Amino acid sequence: MSLWQILIEGGKRLFDSDVQDEPESAEQGCAPDPNDVGFTAAVIGLGAKMAAADGRVSDSEIMVFSRVFRAAPEDADKVRRVFNIARQTVRGYEAYARRIGKKYSARPCLLEGVLDGLFMIAGADGVVTDDEMQYLRTVAENFGFDETTFRRIRASHLGPDRDDPYHILGVAHDAAFDDIRRAYRKLMADNHPDRIVGNGAPREFELAAHDKAAAITGAYARIRAERGLIAAN
Repeated sequence: MSLWQILIEGGKRLFDSDVQDEPESAEQGCAPDPNDVGFTAAVIGLGAKMAAADGRVSDSEIMVFSRVFRAAPEDADKVRRVFNIARQTVRGYEAYARRIGKKYSARPCLLEGVLDGLFMIAGADGVVTDDEMQYLRTVAENFGFDETTFRRIRASHLGPDRDDPYHILGVAHDAAFDDIRRAYRKLMADNHPDRIVGNGAPREFELAAHDKAAAITGAYARIRAERGLIAAN
């Protein structure tokens, strides 16, 4: 019996199961354990419920899942049947995420790969809804990813948020704080309203300069808060 047949025949049992696997003790690459049916079931469950998070499952979402998670073309009908089991409700997806997040906590690259695939499914119909974004964020939390890591992954698929503090300061999410501080000071020096006007800009530019300076200061404050730094130096 093939893996897909096992999943189909035991689909409801696998998808309803919340068996707690023991976490891996050390980094072992970016692949799941061989023949880990529980992992495969969890990934299919996450993919199906991701597709259903906006209220409907489209053929394009099923096709993206098959391509991303490498289901063979001849297994397309089986994939659809497995999807039909898991997509009946979005409820329960957190259990799938917790299960593989715990077992593969020492393989963050594997978990990130799963999250990448879910982002691709979410965007298969050309838009990522608020419900889908909340789904992705919750999966990321259950995988053990912090907000900074989630924003980085999201930005790699959707581009940076306009209010992403790292984007505003023009630094990477994993930049050292000294580099972030230097970027902040340079931006403030270059964009301070008094300097803008002092360099000959029209007075009407002053309001925009104040807004920009406030955005820069706010971004720096958010990063300091996220990193547990109270005072700016």
